Amino acid sequence: MRILTLATLFPNAARPNFGIFVERQTAAIAAREGIDITVISPQALPPWPLSRHARYRALGALPVHENWHGLSVYRPRFVHIPGIGGHWQPQLMVRAIWALVERLHRERPFDLIDAEFFYPDGPAARILAQRLGIPFSVKARGADIHHWGHAEKTRAQVLEAGRDAAGLLAVSAALKQDMVALGMAAEKITVHYTGCDQARFRPQSGDALRAEHGITGPMLITVGALIARKRQHLVIEALTELPGTTLVLAGQGEEEPRYRALATRLGVADRVLFAGSVPHDDLPRWLAAADAMVLPSRSEGLANAWVESLACGTPIVICDAGGAGELLTDPVAGRIAEPDPASLASAIREVLASGAQPEQVRATVSHFTWQRNADELHRHFERIVAG
Repeated sequence: MRILTLATLFPNAARPNFGIFVERQTAAIAAREGIDITVISPQALPPWPLSRHARYRALGALPVHENWHGLSVYRPRFVHIPGIGGHWQPQLMVRAIWALVERLHRERPFDLIDAEFFYPDGPAARILAQRLGIPFSVKARGADIHHWGHAEKTRAQVLEAGRDAAGLLAVSAALKQDMVALGMAAEKITVHYTGCDQARFRPQSGDALRAEHGITGPMLITVGALIARKRQHLVIEALTELPGTTLVLAGQGEEEPRYRALATRLGVADRVLFAGSVPHDDLPRWLAAADAMVLPSRSEGLANAWVESLACGTPIVICDAGGAGELLTDPVAGRIAEPDPASLASAIREVLASGAQPEQVRATVSHFTWQRNADELHRHFERIVAG
């Protein structure tokens, strides 16, 4: 089975954590006998001279083709003007990559296209699949439906991709219902939960990490980009009700200056550690060292950080977003709280007082493996190719 995986959300040397879960899923299915995968990860770059800005320079320097952790990955560039023109992305992407796709298909025909994010990947895959005369699948992950599926200028393209796809995937049952509410056919959507490397994400001692950073009391960690949708400001505000507790923000993003100012204004700056973008390979020890992982996101599909934290034996405090209720079916795993500082602080206190053992917490996500994820994805692709 020859598969073309189209993934704007995919790690590279400039952003090694960006879409790491897409890489892990792709590597797991590519390891199967009889599966041959080519990855095309288009890179959106603004026209010169904006392309010389520090934010884009590293992306522009990426190799056009490379072997990335055993996967054949192409990284063609397409033009994007930041802040405007998002609704043109699928067409601009197709224009930039069509010659490459056509050549690869001519040399060794693809059986299907696997789009790993609903926008812009899904609409672009739709155009490519129609030109090649092959089926395509699209996976929904959360923000791609919640934002692009409702934005006035992109909603129609998202719905067209959903209508014409041979099969659709959703990372949670809750997200599937959101897709149905948007107008997609329920019978076409398969719930496909994420995987987790259970050998790497496991309980371990956090004493050395805590000592390294001078953390003596309870430790909370929030994993994710520092962006408005993740609402880390609520956790910083909750610290005022949690004396002696330290918060680690593992991530970086546009909200960091505001969060630093907020911590200073509230008098908790000495208890907020901005750890930056923690390499994914280093993340298990950070999660295992924490007493709780707190992530009050406004919207999610089913966050990988939730599962990885639980696999490390660290309970979570989250808000009722996406598949939260599907994951937290046992109180030993954590709490679902209202999105306000007082409710978060109360839920955190409950989790800290619960005395849950790491192995008990870990057991709640023992079925989240890349093996199971690949089994389900393989069956999904086989159904599509069989017609």
